[in-house]
Amino acid sequence: MTTVTRLKVAASAVNANVRRGGDIRVTLSPRTVGCTSGFGGVLTLRPGEYVTEHQHPYSEEFLHVIEGELEITLDDAPVALEPGDSLLVPIGVRHRLGNVGTSGARLVFHLSPLAPRPELGHIDTEAPLASDAADPDVGGGR
Repeated sequence: MTTVTRLKVAASAVNANVRRGGDIRVTLSPRTVGCTSGFGGVLTLRPGEYVTEHQHPYSEEFLHVIEGELEITLDDAPVALEPGDSLLVPIGVRHRLGNVGTSGARLVFHLSPLAPRPELGHIDTEAPLASDAADPDVGGGR
């Protein structure tokens, strides 16, 4: 049995990932807290910022908007999101998320189940904005 000593993670304690746009912070993951069923965190987008299109071949993605006006495109179909909205991105669906408002946007995300290996969990369908930046490190060799 694995003993987990840390269950609480502050977003400010996690390095921002900017590879695909915005400020993505994976707070709860196999690497940070030893979880085994998925990973999640927070995303912040300035006005006009977006996360490039991608898909997850093994995971559903759950989004919950805390603040801001967003638009997500699911397989080319746009969906407006506002504070209090939650959205499920099904496995394999291409999606791109952008801040279409005039102020900052913040949302919470969770992906589950985990891919068999971290490098299999994400497929870019649009070139990353910062291709020299690393992918988020969720850990958890499975």
